[in-house]
Amino acid sequence: MNRRLIWAAAMAMAACSAGSVWANADTLAKPTVAAVANRPGANEVSLDAVVEAVRQATLSAQVPGAIVSLNVKAGDRVRAGQELLRIDASAAQQNVAGSTAQLEAAQANMRVAGKELERQKQLFQKQYISQGALDRAQAQFDAAQAQVNAHQAQTRAAQTQTGFFSVRAPFNGVVSDVPVTLGDMAMPGRPLLTLHDPSALRVSAAVPQSMIEGVRQQIKTVRYEIAGHTSVSVAHVQLLPSVDPLTHTAQLRMALPAGVEGLAPGMFARVWVPVTPLAPHAKDARVFLPLTAIVRRAEMTGVYVMDAQGQPRLRQVRLGRTTGQTVEVLSGVSAGEQVVTEPASLGKKL
Repeated sequence: MNRRLIWAAAMAMAACSAGSVWANADTLAKPTVAAVANRPGANEVSLDAVVEAVRQATLSAQVPGAIVSLNVKAGDRVRAGQELLRIDASAAQQNVAGSTAQLEAAQANMRVAGKELERQKQLFQKQYISQGALDRAQAQFDAAQAQVNAHQAQTRAAQTQTGFFSVRAPFNGVVSDVPVTLGDMAMPGRPLLTLHDPSALRVSAAVPQSMIEGVRQQIKTVRYEIAGHTSVSVAHVQLLPSVDPLTHTAQLRMALPAGVEGLAPGMFARVWVPVTPLAPHAKDARVFLPLTAIVRRAEMTGVYVMDAQGQPRLRQVRLGRTTGQTVEVLSGVSAGEQVVTEPASLGKKL
């Protein structure tokens, strides 16, 4: 009860003060007022998001070995196919040399077997040898030829494996991170470099399950804000059809325009998604006011509203969430009323 009396007294004193100040309008500046209205996009909720690269790769080696050449560092721009680092391939090169030698020996044996087969065919035509002798010569030639094919495959495999010791860029991009140094041991699966394409970035946010349908119906009204870059509309927005069973959220992706300076993967972003139809006169319409219009008197929070006679009257309001330089007003004022946006313009007595 005492608190209500104190609040009523404060309201009365504030109203009297406002009236006395407004009565002395000859010496005061004209107050700055604005009509209360639904802010465009007021029926929105902000979600935390992150900037991602559409094409990003973490490169690792397929074979073990010591890093003997490191040609790039973080921040370097690379071209597709450019060698980024090289691993010691001495053992692999020896394997290639051994496979090549075995192939040459097999080819020599096949040539000898081929000549022997030709001689056996000539002797068989003159009926100097039996059919069995000719068949044995044919079998020896076929075996030699099979050995050649096997060694050719081994040689190609060894030559291909030597390519695993050279890590090359899969696409044009920028080196994001190089967690290894010259001389480090590369192992299969160990990250060696991270590469991304800066020309194709996107914003990704997790949309709660309760908001998925509203976002799907008004997906064209989704907008984002990143480090001072604010979008009014997004050319390409995608809401993935699957929902994460652990977080019960769906991924919302928005393509960023190419060539925007200052953006990089991992940057924090904010996404604004609709939660209700944007009806200007809906019963559940949300009202926002600038923070400068808010007046605090002890335990009372209010704003100055212009009455029918054009005089400011202090009215108590209940505030909601603050967004930037504006605050949501849950109750106390309605659309169409005139509110003093700068109470200080009413005079020093306020």
